[in-house]
Amino acid sequence: MGFPTAPMVTIAFKDLALSNAAQRGMPHERICFTPHPVWGKTDAEMYAYLEGNDPVSGKPLMKEVIDSLTQPLTADESKTGTVTPVVGPPSFVDTADNLQQYFIDNGMTDFMQIALPTQEKVDAMLKGTSHHPDEVVGKMSPARGSYPEWSFTVRQLAINAVMAGAMPDYFPIILALAATELTALSSSTNSFAVAAVINGPIRDKLNMNYGIGAMGPFSQPNAAIGRAWTMLSRNLGNSGVPGQTYLGTLGNGINYNNLILPENEKASPWTPFHVQKGFKPEENVVSVFVGFSISQGQAGVGLGVKPVPQYHEALRYNMIPFGPLFGSLTVCDPLVAQGLVELGYDTKEKLADWLQKNSQISVKDAKSTLFAARWVPNSNPPLADDAMIPRYTKADSYNFVVVGGQTNPYHMVANMSYRASISIDKWL
Repeated sequence: MGFPTAPMVTIAFKDLALSNAAQRGMPHERICFTPHPVWGKTDAEMYAYLEGNDPVSGKPLMKEVIDSLTQPLTADESKTGTVTPVVGPPSFVDTADNLQQYFIDNGMTDFMQIALPTQEKVDAMLKGTSHHPDEVVGKMSPARGSYPEWSFTVRQLAINAVMAGAMPDYFPIILALAATELTALSSSTNSFAVAAVINGPIRDKLNMNYGIGAMGPFSQPNAAIGRAWTMLSRNLGNSGVPGQTYLGTLGNGINYNNLILPENEKASPWTPFHVQKGFKPEENVVSVFVGFSISQGQAGVGLGVKPVPQYHEALRYNMIPFGPLFGSLTVCDPLVAQGLVELGYDTKEKLADWLQKNSQISVKDAKSTLFAARWVPNSNPPLADDAMIPRYTKADSYNFVVVGGQTNPYHMVANMSYRASISIDKWL
């Protein structure tokens, strides 16, 4: 736009900043770096950063900023260009073991053995959809607006589906997941995870597991569909390169094959999730969530009360650690859902409304959290520190899906927000 700029980035994001600038056609962009971290530092510590040297160039930071804003561009800095992603050779003449290693060495896998994407297997996968192999399905990046978006075709998705061990019948679900344009490998430093709720007759057609052990390693479609989401995010979405497009400080084991949640519609006393979102019961739909990890619900409050355990109180208790960045996704065994119905919560909406009104946090505690601005409302005069505010201002921040085999009345809770629902039938 003609305005001189001097991006300031902490040293932890050096590789990310340089590679992102290069991918956007600015390989010599002037970037000024500060020490890391900046969160949780005092004013004095932050001023020391500004008064010190750039840890990359060694130059005084503020002089470097001023020079970046005022000095004319050099010949190299004036050059522009684009970066073409590496897609691998069209053919490979060597042993199968060496081809496996080729994929691993070039960052195209999750570092586990893959199904080699031979032409025969890719052609068979493409028969799982009526869409043309060269049709563009969507675009993806590690974070919208912060990275160049890569577009991808049906054929490219078929290759990654083969690599993940998927069967052609699974392919429409994988296409629908890709069409959400939500990466499974976010660049956030928070080590995010994603979840997909699957509804409709396709669950039984593919023999997906929504009963005993549904979230465990006990179902080929559950596992392969989830793994394909990670694989396509890495290879087609510019995601999952540690230090560049992936910055999760601890990482997240869920990223291997993500949370795949076919809803147990037959055993659920509630409306299926996709019907809540406006779809017909007979439609096949995938709904996606993003946020932090998932944990076992604890029976710390209310579950010993007779004649019916107070499951709603337990849910409220289990969500106390949740932060304001994301909402809530609760995975209920059918026994828990039925118990909640007996308590009067005969719809998911009633339960969400109760939690929204009864899950509160003090303004003082809210202010002490990261992303506090998402919780504390602006008001004049400001709210007192001892005032209580809702954990989430909207009831639809609370979402529920019924999964499980009814061997124990358990639930699990995830600090995750709903993002979108996409038709699977469109990709048949």
